[in-house]
Amino acid sequence: MKTRIALIAHDKKKDDMIALASEYKAYLSTCQLVATGTTGGRLINEVGLTVDRKHSGPFGGDLQIGSLLVEGEIDVVIFLRDPMTPQPHEPDINALVRACDVHNTPCATNVASAHLVLSQLQQRAAQ
Repeated sequence: MKTRIALIAHDKKKDDMIALASEYKAYLSTCQLVATGTTGGRLINEVGLTVDRKHSGPFGGDLQIGSLLVEGEIDVVIFLRDPMTPQPHEPDINALVRACDVHNTPCATNVASAHLVLSQLQQRAAQ
């Protein structure tokens, strides 16, 4: 079964997500990917990945991904958050991160932790 990964990035972190996805493109192309709207569009157009796009975060995309997670349809969340910019949909963000904690789902919220998670997953897939 393919690893199911959610990819989300706040506006100021979208370039970091594109760089991260480009670095792990070979591995990510073997996974089932879901992303919020704008992030997903950039991953498709700039990296060439196949991504199931949900709504943008402020329009419920975080909640859509949270729902998939609760239903057991997401294995890992990579959520590059911008801690320095207030987000109008902060309650949705907190709900998604909380759902990761409740369901014991790995959730990387910065580039360093995303590298750790993706490199471990990539390594396991190669075995």
